Amino acid sequence: MDTISSSASISTPRFRCFDPSNSYHATTVNHRPYFLTFSANPTTAGISTRDSSSKDAMGDSTVYEPKIITGDAGYVLEDVPHLTDHISDLPTYPNPLQDNPSYSVVKQYFVNEDDTVAQKIVVQKDSPRGTHFRRAGPRQKVYFKSDEVHACIVTCGGLCPGLNTVIRELVCGLHHMYGVNKVLGIEGGYRGFYARNTVPLSPKVVNDIHKRGGTILGTSRGGYDTSKIVDSIQDRGINQVYIIGGDGTQRGASVIFEEIRRRGLKVAVVGIPKTIDNDIPVIDKSFGFDTAVEEAQRAINAAHVEAESVENGIGVVKLMGRYSGFIAMYATLASRDVDCCLIPESPFYLEGPGGLFEFIRKRLKEHGHMVIVIAEGAGQELLCESIRAMDQKDASGNKLLQDVGLWISQKIKDHFASQQKMNITLKYIDPTYMIRAIPSNASDNVYCTLLAHSAIHGAMAGYTGFTVGPVNGRHAYIPFHVSSPMANSHSFLSTFSLLLINSTLIMLLKRDSLFLHIQSLYIFQFVCLNPYIDLDIVSCSK
Repeated sequence: MDTISSSASISTPRFRCFDPSNSYHATTVNHRPYFLTFSANPTTAGISTRDSSSKDAMGDSTVYEPKIITGDAGYVLEDVPHLTDHISDLPTYPNPLQDNPSYSVVKQYFVNEDDTVAQKIVVQKDSPRGTHFRRAGPRQKVYFKSDEVHACIVTCGGLCPGLNTVIRELVCGLHHMYGVNKVLGIEGGYRGFYARNTVPLSPKVVNDIHKRGGTILGTSRGGYDTSKIVDSIQDRGINQVYIIGGDGTQRGASVIFEEIRRRGLKVAVVGIPKTIDNDIPVIDKSFGFDTAVEEAQRAINAAHVEAESVENGIGVVKLMGRYSGFIAMYATLASRDVDCCLIPESPFYLEGPGGLFEFIRKRLKEHGHMVIVIAEGAGQELLCESIRAMDQKDASGNKLLQDVGLWISQKIKDHFASQQKMNITLKYIDPTYMIRAIPSNASDNVYCTLLAHSAIHGAMAGYTGFTVGPVNGRHAYIPFHVSSPMANSHSFLSTFSLLLINSTLIMLLKRDSLFLHIQSLYIFQFVCLNPYIDLDIVSCSK
């Protein structure tokens, strides 16, 4: 059974958050008595006494194999790696939270080791229980002494509201919850590890940074060198690495974890997913998204004022959304002033019956003005037809997109100028960098705090190689291999679809359908799931 190290003493618990029924015995700990690995035949994957990819303390093996635990009724646990997977006989210590007066009022504050969070909560009577993830939160045992923790924080990729809040809450959470005083900020993204750009972080240093946009650590794309980064981590004596970034950053974090595991280092690698586009799979939403939607409405409001102030006025607003139209959809829903919303998930065309130009002409005749919102990733295939687009990528590996907002604005102007039947006035607004650079709002500030604390609890409990985030409203630990391979997107055939109400209209520009009036939607079932509104659209007719 599990035990506390001989160097740690056991005292009578003073607060109710400590469960006295869980005792510690006098031997060192193996975090789990079994490890599950994939086999060549998935049906024969089973339990082994030691992960076949971990042969010794130095880990001379190759790639970490995901740990899959199965149970009754189709239960599947996508488990996260643990330090004891590649380092044997690690001692454990009582969680300092049991002596923290701030948590004394919370009964059963520690998370049960068997608690998991279901990825899918809408199931049928005879359907399998499905995939689960390990629930986030503090454990009764930790694998780091407070005074031995040397943590570092790095931010990578583009800016996003809430970055400074996450940094602040990581530093303050480590200090106030676990008594950690050694936290290092890595400046300038991944390259800061080996360029030796660092800054000591303390609660005093980060006290009011949440009121500012951007990141106090600076950020960059590229500069990734696994060997140099892990060498720096090892040389500095860092044993907890908190990496804040999007899908490319998290893929890099996964490789860093693999190298650390190969070297047999006692280093927890934790990813905190960041993307303003909200396109990270599995988790409910990403931080900064609420702030982005709120700020995007200001641009939409400005476009609406410009459009309705002149005859045949058109306001075009381009919003973020490389592969997913979440910001455009939610800002459209919240605004109520948008007539047409174009997103990457729904291809559209310009000319002919059912085309965008025909719809614009009809809308202007009816109302005298209109507002169009377009996500940056929408219509890229049309640009490639008219512009000799190069298949270029940025330093993070993301495909460089053409400016669809400017392109479609010019196309609309040219079309109506050639027709000579209707004079239009078009105003184009691109608030992208204004939105990215603002501080997070109240909702995102709270959310960033929860993310940071969940990450800290996981690292202190010895988990590694995971990202954190809410799954169906419950924070969970998600293995890197699950959270990083693909972008999340809308499906117009799913329950998360057509979230536009009253006078708002969404364009489904297809050859057999001109558009869909939201006024004609008959919505029979409305389900509100925090933090998203989920509509089951049973029937819609004109």
